[in-house]
Amino acid sequence: MGWTAAITAGTSVIAARQASATGKFNQDIQNRNAKVAEQEAVAIEQKKELDLERFDKQFQQLKGETIVAIAKTGAEQSGSSLRILKFNAEEAEFEKNMIEYNAEIGKSKAYENANFARMSGQLARQEGKAAAIGYYGQAASALAPYGKSLLNSKATTTQDLTATEGSF
Repeated sequence: MGWTAAITAGTSVIAARQASATGKFNQDIQNRNAKVAEQEAVAIEQKKELDLERFDKQFQQLKGETIVAIAKTGAEQSGSSLRILKFNAEEAEFEKNMIEYNAEIGKSKAYENANFARMSGQLARQEGKAAAIGYYGQAASALAPYGKSLLNSKATTTQDLTATEGSF
């Protein structure tokens, strides 16, 4: 076997191992990205809860101020004043629904990003494996012409000297 074939085969095996390791590393990165995206979804849910709590406090304050303003005018809580309170309550419900809707959209996007990262990681791992197989194939191709001699290299060849002329 020539040195070039041995060097080619050796470097191909090293490249195969490196390709496989690179695929695994890229998959690990994408799995980490998936975890970050899932954590973002949790943070969005927590922010939604805080936003709703803050909004409820602000609405209760507005409601109290509205009732006081109506009372200061001397008007009874009927007719126009009730319509104002009802309108404010409806607007508050709408705002709460918007906060919840936007949070759900954000969470859905975060979970979709997590799924996409996992798929990208799996693809990177498969690409690494495919590249490794290609490099192993190159190593096998480099050694193929020497296959028979490599298999027989363990057997030592001896020459029977008893049948030769001039033997003792």
